[in-house]
Amino acid sequence: MADFFSAITPNTDLTVTDVDGLGPGTSTSLDTGDLRRKYNFGDRVSEVSIAQDPFFRFLSKVAKKPVDDPQFKWAEKRPSFHKRYAYAVGQYNAGTIDPHDSELDLASTAGTAASAAGDVIELAYATDYKASGNIQNVYGSSTSEITVGGTGTRPTFFLPGQLIKIPVGAVNTSGPGTPTSYHVARINTVASDDQTSNMGTDDDSMEVVKVNATIVSFASNSANELAGFKNNLGWDTDSSVGSDTVYDQAIAGTLEGYRTYVVGSAFTEGSGYPETWKDQPYSTNIGLTQIWKTSMAMTNTARATSLKYDSNEWARIWKEKLIEHKWDLETSLLFGSQATVSDIQYTQGAIDYITQYGNQFSLTIATKTADDFLDDMSNLLDPRYNQAQSTLFFCNTAVYNWLHKLGGYFKNNLEISSNFRSDMALTGKKKVFGVDISTFSTPYGDMNVARNIHLDGTNVKMVGINMKNCAWRPLVGNGINRDTSVYVGVQTLENSGVDRRVDLILTEGGMEWSMAESHAIWT
Repeated sequence: MADFFSAITPNTDLTVTDVDGLGPGTSTSLDTGDLRRKYNFGDRVSEVSIAQDPFFRFLSKVAKKPVDDPQFKWAEKRPSFHKRYAYAVGQYNAGTIDPHDSELDLASTAGTAASAAGDVIELAYATDYKASGNIQNVYGSSTSEITVGGTGTRPTFFLPGQLIKIPVGAVNTSGPGTPTSYHVARINTVASDDQTSNMGTDDDSMEVVKVNATIVSFASNSANELAGFKNNLGWDTDSSVGSDTVYDQAIAGTLEGYRTYVVGSAFTEGSGYPETWKDQPYSTNIGLTQIWKTSMAMTNTARATSLKYDSNEWARIWKEKLIEHKWDLETSLLFGSQATVSDIQYTQGAIDYITQYGNQFSLTIATKTADDFLDDMSNLLDPRYNQAQSTLFFCNTAVYNWLHKLGGYFKNNLEISSNFRSDMALTGKKKVFGVDISTFSTPYGDMNVARNIHLDGTNVKMVGINMKNCAWRPLVGNGINRDTSVYVGVQTLENSGVDRRVDLILTEGGMEWSMAESHAIWT
């Protein structure tokens, strides 16, 4: 069974009624038909005014999954095959750990400096993701920060017989070495060894494992100092270990060089089967549905009056109210915040979810360069971090223009021949489900961008939403469909005594958001 990991919490600025671990996600001439008849418009409302509401349009077409409970759960699965890494946070000297708080030459268990293959070493290893659920840090987001050696992060994948690649650097008198090379060692034994007092001034405790290993390949150069994940990176002002933040560091540019990875295994001829381990890749979350209502009311006298331009005022208002209802859906699903307040449920909006839990980047048009933007894309789309490749980008008008100017400059000024183009270039425009999409070529694949006018006037420049990791969940169950429906004639002269007609547009549904690392926001 999956453990419960609440990646989304209700808005703490509101007075929220706690709900057991709540986390976070036509035609222009409509025939209104007979009075008191209900019409389901769930598959048609997205056809109204397509360009104004592109996010809801895509949700309706590619990410609609009905749900039969107003409080619904889902599971997230994160693989572990690329997560068998840890950081060497110290080594053992006479059974006591020496943390990375000063110059630390790699020593053998015999008390002398390790200098050749065959030397035995003992290292303390910690990592920066939860063993249960394989939940990791998300770039730029401190909301659910996981510190190295934090609760639930103990590396469980180290086993006797494995080969590990240990990053080392030249001797550094002011702190741990910067990685320049690596040793390969074979693990002899592994033991849990939580540290509570020897890991530096900032640390209450660290979950570590003690790895005893024999060096099988010694770096040919003079590098023999453990490449600590501390001082050289500037993650803290002192020399302790446990308080380090890694959520704002690039994997490829920084973290990778300090990680010890499992790089295979080696056993003698005729040896038995090795030990094994298993991961727990699942975590669960919960969402809420929200009820939207838009009413249309008019006296029967007004309905019977023929006007100039639009002779049937009721038909005109009816169409406008559909657009208004869809507009409300779009803005709620962008800017809403999940909570239960005074028995009213609110579903999770894209901006709130990504701002709290997704990748965080900055985009100042006056100073942002193509190189800077490609660095952002590199961090977002690193395959060791984010496996999803179905991202759709929604941006405000200014960024939409900036991207086209950037791509257009290369196309108009730097194209030497048909065989040479810039990596960041506008390569085409198309309509997808009726929405205008601009495609930009980047080294990380095509970037599909849609302008969303709802972002204008906000601090949000652009959001990258992975459409495979979000879903629109209309409430449908027991033969009752609460997706967008029109209830015709909920009040008429016959049923209320009031000489008017009232129709109601109602939607009940909620957003599902998963895999926070696959979504991004630029502010």
